[in-house]
Amino acid sequence: MRILVTNDDGIHSPGLTVAENIARSLSDDVWVVAPENEQSGASHSLTLTSPLRLRQLAEKRFAVSGTPTDCVMMACLHILKDHVPDLVLSGVNWGSNLADDVTYSGTIAGAMEGCALNISSIAMSQCYDEGDRHAIDWSAGEVHGPATIAALVQAGWPGGTLINVNFPACPAASVKGVKVVPQGKYDLQSTEIHERTDARQRAYYWVGLRRRKSTPPDDTDVGAVYGDHIAVTPLHLNLTEQGVLGTLRDALKK
Repeated sequence: MRILVTNDDGIHSPGLTVAENIARSLSDDVWVVAPENEQSGASHSLTLTSPLRLRQLAEKRFAVSGTPTDCVMMACLHILKDHVPDLVLSGVNWGSNLADDVTYSGTIAGAMEGCALNISSIAMSQCYDEGDRHAIDWSAGEVHGPATIAALVQAGWPGGTLINVNFPACPAASVKGVKVVPQGKYDLQSTEIHERTDARQRAYYWVGLRRRKSTPPDDTDVGAVYGDHIAVTPLHLNLTEQGVLGTLRDALKK
């Protein structure tokens, strides 16, 4: 089995090492194609107005001057075009990708692009609580990731679907198991705009993300990780809301 590993935190992220180790527990044929720099929040963006640069760092290891989507496309349509991957692993992200996060996440987008190319794809993220993200405990993914991903690959899933996996913010020994749950929703606003002034007295702005604790139902991705479970959520590439089609057709009949 050929596995492609990518992420949105960049080629030097510690989470990428965790993902590589998970991949190597499944196969000896592991390729890494990841962004040169951090691409958090890039979502499913594609670089069209500037050229991409490809840098080979080692055997089967490349950095791309673009987004996670660019990386998967570069891997599958150029580097590995004669033998495309059987599985795409995206992550392990530096922080959760739960609920509303999935629409912003570059980690999800790496798996989404694999899915769009008809390759089985899994996004992986490591949740963490308040504090220095450089002190994240990666052990939940390190210890439980290989068995979780192996079980998912063994089970399989339909085309047009990608799998979102979030490891809880607790040591490996405290993980209570795996829950297969739907995407939840945060009940607290998480985005804020920070205004600053530069040396020439001109305003500039940072988009900030507050750490948030909501009170979600237990049977959602957020509720699962809050309860120290690994959350596994299937996401569909087709975003059509089937339940609304009939209502709108009736309303717009001429």
